[in-house]
Amino acid sequence: MHPSPRLIVVADTAVLVEFGDAVDEALSARVLALDATVRGDPPAGVVETVPALRSLLVLYDPTATDHVRVEAALRELVATAASEPEVEGREWMIDVVYGGEAGPDLDEVAAAAGISAAELVALHTGGVHRVAMLGHLPGLPYLTGPAAALPASRRAEPRVRVPAGSVAVAAGLTCIYPVTAPGGWRLLGRTAVRLFDPAADPPALLAPGDRVRLVAVDA
Repeated sequence: MHPSPRLIVVADTAVLVEFGDAVDEALSARVLALDATVRGDPPAGVVETVPALRSLLVLYDPTATDHVRVEAALRELVATAASEPEVEGREWMIDVVYGGEAGPDLDEVAAAAGISAAELVALHTGGVHRVAMLGHLPGLPYLTGPAAALPASRRAEPRVRVPAGSVAVAAGLTCIYPVTAPGGWRLLGRTAVRLFDPAADPPALLAPGDRVRLVAVDA
């Protein structure tokens, strides 16, 4: 039995549904299930939802409804979402070059986990990653899944320049940098897949709920 989420009024146009304090795959799945339920049958006045790692932000039109009615509708939908099957997003195969210049932190992360670099690559490519949310940078996916088994933490001193396409881990999550930017996550490898294109529709390649399989390649 899952604990009931907290509903928090964060503005006169938004309610935050917070599922807990942890960051894990099970909690993220509850967020994505509610997101899909709300988008599938939006309560009157609801205009947008924004999933995060452990919460769902629900935005509404204050001229059409208010937080009392939105909260009541969300409490009903939370119960519905809890009984729904797992959200099935699109599935992507993304090639990644691990180690070397592309993944300068691979050996360090493997040593911290007590495994070889080859075993780390096998672990990271051996399961399905799930896009829990997009954030920090346009189109940057936060992925739950295999990285949960790694003890990697953020670097004490972030890098000034992390190349676009870098595949990185920290705090039990994987992310892929969509553009070149500063960053403090541990770099395992790099992909040539373009995750963000402002001229595309939608501009972000991945979306919350999508499944990602990473494939180790030589080049």
